[in-house]
Amino acid sequence: MGFQGQRVIPAIRSMKAFERFIESPMTYGIFLELHIGQLCNVCQLAATHDKKLLVHLDLIQGLKSDEYAVDFISQEAKPYGIISTRGNVIIKAKQKKLFAIQRMFLLDSHAFEKNISLLKKTSPNYVEVLPGIIPSVIHETSIRTEIPILAGGFITSEKEIEEAIRAGATAVTTSKVDLWNYNFLKR
Repeated sequence: MGFQGQRVIPAIRSMKAFERFIESPMTYGIFLELHIGQLCNVCQLAATHDKKLLVHLDLIQGLKSDEYAVDFISQEAKPYGIISTRGNVIIKAKQKKLFAIQRMFLLDSHAFEKNISLLKKTSPNYVEVLPGIIPSVIHETSIRTEIPILAGGFITSEKEIEEAIRAGATAVTTSKVDLWNYNFLKR
């Protein structure tokens, strides 16, 4: 499992951005903020267009981010996968054969160590390091976990994409739509 060479993963925050993703040649995307009433339709539309959509479980309005939500999503919405900060959600998603990305917020060295410990317990498919503009932490996370990395948060330029990838990230996530074309400019 992976992103098949897609270096920028769209982080979708609106239906307008989702439409742009659907019309693009990209395969993978992450819908960040979504209302539960839109969830099934969005996932179905993505699948109809051969898109592999992940949903950020913690940011689905009207749905509690827990194991029962994973059950519901896997049975009803059927996304390609989920993204969450919660270890129990990641473990349940993997049990349900969903692609699982665990978000890791880097506030300080203590938070970093707690997250590393949690990642060893949950073994997600990927870890998303936020903010993704700290190459040394991306590199350290890569070495300490051996889990593939996405860099997200505050990615605002092609230079930052390249720095994150050089530091060990497989790809970056960004809601900055004008960076989505990076996938096709840098081959």
